[in-house]
Amino acid sequence: QVQLVESGGGLVQPGGSLRLSCAAVGLIFRINDMAWYRQRPGEQRELVAGISEGGAINYVDSVKGRFTISRDDAKKRMFLQMNNLKPDDTARYFCTAQMEASLGSHDIRVLDYWGHGTQVTVAS
Repeated sequence: QVQLVESGGGLVQPGGSLRLSCAAVGLIFRINDMAWYRQRPGEQRELVAGISEGGAINYVDSVKGRFTISRDDAKKRMFLQMNNLKPDDTARYFCTAQMEASLGSHDIRVLDYWGHGTQVTVAS
């Protein structure tokens, strides 16, 4: 089964740091664009940072200078280093990726995948 699994969330005080990880699991041949989104209760999901297959990176303005996105294609992982966290960063964080993967015998497709998310809470 092809899936994305996030980890690394938790409770942290304002000014603290967390490192989120996203692992791609399954028979995966290629990973194209990857990204981190977040969703606060009652709000729409928001793009936090994206990284292309070629390494091009973009961030939402509110996290520039504080968050760093990276990927390790050999290990099929993506990371989000979050520093100087603020209460407004509290949200559930999701990873997403477009991947070419095997869904079964002779069934190889390029699809967009989402993880189930990991909760980040920034509070005193």
